[in-house]
Amino acid sequence: MASYFGAGQEKLSSEENFTTEDILWAVGIWSVILTLSPVIVFYMLMVA
Repeated sequence: MASYFGAGQEKLSSEENFTTEDILWAVGIWSVILTLSPVIVFYMLMVA
């Protein structure tokens, strides 16, 4: 998380929409994690 934050801040340091980009990244990543987590848990239960 720290490395991405530093890279993103360095890349978008001259732009004002850094916070918007960061929010969009966070929402996208969390939506994917929350969508896949039940599938992963179900898969682990079926395999184990």
